[in-house]
Amino acid sequence: MSLSKPLLFLLLGSELSLSSSLSVYQDRTFYTYISENNFIGFSQNVTAKCKGNTMALTQMLLCPAEERLCKLANDLKSLDEKKVLAMANIKALNQLMALPKPTVLDANTWIKSARLTAEEQSRLHKVSKELKNEITLKMNDFRKQAPSNYALKTNIQCENEIEVGISSGVYFTTQYEANIVDNKEIEVTQYLSLTNSSGIDIVAQNASFYYRSANQYVNPVYFNPWIVSTYVPRSKSMMRKTMMKKATTMHMPRAEAEAMAGDIAPISKVSYEDAREYKITNLTLPSTGVPMNVKIHSWKSTLDCEIRAYPYAKTSAFEVCSFTPKYQIDSHRWKIKSSDIVLNEDAVGEYKNKTYKLYTKVERDIQIQRKAMVKKERETGIFGGTVRKKDGFSLEITNKSDKSKIITLVERIPTSTTEEIKSKLLSVKSQKKVNYKMLKEGQIEMHINLAAFENRKIDVLFEISYDKDLKVSY
Repeated sequence: MSLSKPLLFLLLGSELSLSSSLSVYQDRTFYTYISENNFIGFSQNVTAKCKGNTMALTQMLLCPAEERLCKLANDLKSLDEKKVLAMANIKALNQLMALPKPTVLDANTWIKSARLTAEEQSRLHKVSKELKNEITLKMNDFRKQAPSNYALKTNIQCENEIEVGISSGVYFTTQYEANIVDNKEIEVTQYLSLTNSSGIDIVAQNASFYYRSANQYVNPVYFNPWIVSTYVPRSKSMMRKTMMKKATTMHMPRAEAEAMAGDIAPISKVSYEDAREYKITNLTLPSTGVPMNVKIHSWKSTLDCEIRAYPYAKTSAFEVCSFTPKYQIDSHRWKIKSSDIVLNEDAVGEYKNKTYKLYTKVERDIQIQRKAMVKKERETGIFGGTVRKKDGFSLEITNKSDKSKIITLVERIPTSTTEEIKSKLLSVKSQKKVNYKMLKEGQIEMHINLAAFENRKIDVLFEISYDKDLKVSY
């Protein structure tokens, strides 16, 4: 279906626009419209239905000239014809030069003719090379837009709405952009990123996008009582029969399995109330292979940001911001901005502890070093058959910024899952008092206020006790 005519119909509010619709699922796309001809597109693995009846599809050599993709295909064909003509002329000149020379020659005439022939051969070779390069570039561009070089058509003209089922080529993803204001407020803008490389130009008044598959087989589950009975050993032959029966059920053809399961109520379609279902009106989505972003909505929420680090895993600090979403977040890749400054093109977010956490950027002003205690400082003693081993590590945190920074450090000491081994925190020492708390599973959470250009060293000491006959590792 061409772009220009449907667009005109859309503007005029015609019957064609009222009947065009698009439904995009994760595994399939359905495009319904009224066509003025039997042209489908430069596509593969598609189906077409008219009044619910499947229509046969065949390739066509000549497609409507007004169709956008047909124009591109015709341009390619025209370039190829010019290339063939140039090659034919080169061949003809070569044959002309190979003809027997006349016995009586006018030297000047022959030299002039040979020079002209050579110049024409050179020009034709240059033209042929340029045409070949242009064809390659345009063919690559065409293949990004359509999976096939041949146009498809229906064998008969459908006078009513035609429904085209597209297996691949039409995709959508959601994208989020966050604008952070003074680390206190976040404005979230959600976009749909649409891509069409199906070989079918789409114009739809109503387009729906669903984060679910169109084909969903729900295996019904029925109540089975849990029976207690006297144990009777089964013979090996009975066990083999049972296994064969299970294997037959698992590999049963889908049609037979559905027949045995009985009728399943179809899933009802939900209007745009869920963040995982979207609708767009008056959508023009040509098959260019280039993603098109459509804004869905924007909303604001209060924000709480902090600097965190987990030195036992990674010594770099990062900023994490928490907020309560007004709508469900269904994609966790973000673009983070502060006013017009891009902080992160590919940030990550996640739901955690009833809020949404957005990991905005690496805090490069904070430098952290983590070192194990020197071996000679470790003390191991045996008291009544129990080994008490002292161990620990030191942290050195530096604020390279000319502004004060508050950082949350999450550290750990070994934790035991058996009564035979015990672990406890002995001390967290620093020149300044460290505000910390001991949590479950050996987690230590420290809150540190670093002045501008301040350097702080923290020593963490713990003890592990166990029977002298045991060997432990951590």
